[in-house]
Amino acid sequence: MTAPSLSSPRLLLVIAYLGFISLGLPDTVIGVAWPSVRDTFGRQQSSVAVIFIGVGLSYFLSSFFTGRLLKMVGIGWLLAGSSLLVAASAAGYALTPWWALFAVCATFHGLGSGAIDAGLNHYVAHHFSARHMNWLHACYSLGATFGPLIMTAVLAGGNSWRAGYGTVAAILCGLALLFGLTRRKWDANEESVDEEKPAEVSMAATLRDPTVRLQIALFFFYTGLEATVGQWSFTLLTEGRNVPQEKAGVAVTIYWASIGVGRILFGWVVDRIGVDRLVRGSTVLAAAGTVLLALSASVWLSTVALALTGLGLAAIFPCLMTRTPQRLPPGMAAHAIGFQVSAAMLGVAALPSATGVCAERFGLASIASAAVLMAAAVWLLHESLLRMGRRRAR
Repeated sequence: MTAPSLSSPRLLLVIAYLGFISLGLPDTVIGVAWPSVRDTFGRQQSSVAVIFIGVGLSYFLSSFFTGRLLKMVGIGWLLAGSSLLVAASAAGYALTPWWALFAVCATFHGLGSGAIDAGLNHYVAHHFSARHMNWLHACYSLGATFGPLIMTAVLAGGNSWRAGYGTVAAILCGLALLFGLTRRKWDANEESVDEEKPAEVSMAATLRDPTVRLQIALFFFYTGLEATVGQWSFTLLTEGRNVPQEKAGVAVTIYWASIGVGRILFGWVVDRIGVDRLVRGSTVLAAAGTVLLALSASVWLSTVALALTGLGLAAIFPCLMTRTPQRLPPGMAAHAIGFQVSAAMLGVAALPSATGVCAERFGLASIASAAVLMAAAVWLLHESLLRMGRRRAR
């Protein structure tokens, strides 16, 4: 017997998992690095909105046009080039002496990450089961967990935040090399898929569907909540509650780890529980976690609150993605998923940015209050989605 070649779909799945780990790695570093970055460049608290908006809008654009890029250059070159772009943005963060260039790097970060996200979701959706899709997003959470941990270790060691971004850039360069070396294998596996495509529904008709519009709003608030808690909890704990950097960094790491561990565990049990029932319970748990975060005063309770919030958020995104084709006609689902990804990116850009403005005007305690409101919106929108589904089934 010969050893399995690198073109084996299972081996490429492993590389896809590594790709999603790297996708999460730079996304969460700014939450821990921001107080130091802000002081280095002499910026105000609300200036982080420039970073969130730059990443979010460019992410939106690249994911929106990924289908066209896949036809032009193929998935192999798309993954290799996009990961190299993200690596370059992390290196730019580490090296630039100017705030304006730091903000430009955020745009490159979003352009590369959006194409990786859409490209890998496209590949896994066409080649593997929903279970692997859940685990793919668990890998993102793993990367999102390591990001704050790396930056916290760098800062706790007395080093500059620039060294943290330099470490992330080195890891991303390795991933870009891996995608580059295997680019022909990705394209070969993609060309081997021969499936019958459903009749396509127009984008305008898809947008007119009330279920689609409801899901767009749900993804907007979900990702806004996830990003707000992840990006602002370190600042809330250290500057709002006088928690030491090391303990606050651990608490943020536990938050992201809870999302990743939850996705792995829920991937095993979702078929027994049922997707809708699992998401309903998850929205309640996430809301309870944000309320505890707003009310708690101790480090221990704040850490528990972040863990509960992360565990509640874990299953929502992948489960909603899994249910989208089931709630809509096949020809409509492709557009709807694209709209959902775009809405998710806008949520990541807009809601943490708005929270930063509130924190500057009303105090850091408003961060937790904003999270409670977002969690309530996620619960309400999902309940509305379930009721709409029941009406359609009659």
